[in-house]
Amino acid sequence: MGDRIESEVRAILAEQLGVELSELRPEANILDDLGADSLDVVEMVMCLEEAFEIELPDDEVETMRTIADVERFVSSALGL
Repeated sequence: MGDRIESEVRAILAEQLGVELSELRPEANILDDLGADSLDVVEMVMCLEEAFEIELPDDEVETMRTIADVERFVSSALGL
């Protein structure tokens, strides 16, 4: 996965979730560790879709639990 993609994903997540970049470890659980609620997740998905010009299907979003899951999906959607 490209460092640029990782950096962009983490910057978006930090802004949307109101957390510091240092809290965004790959294994950090978006709901449990970072305190996101369902509205936060919806807003995060919308920002990722806009920033990367991709679509995150609801069934895929439901399987994304960690920062690494999100980064993998974005990279895959971009063909990286």
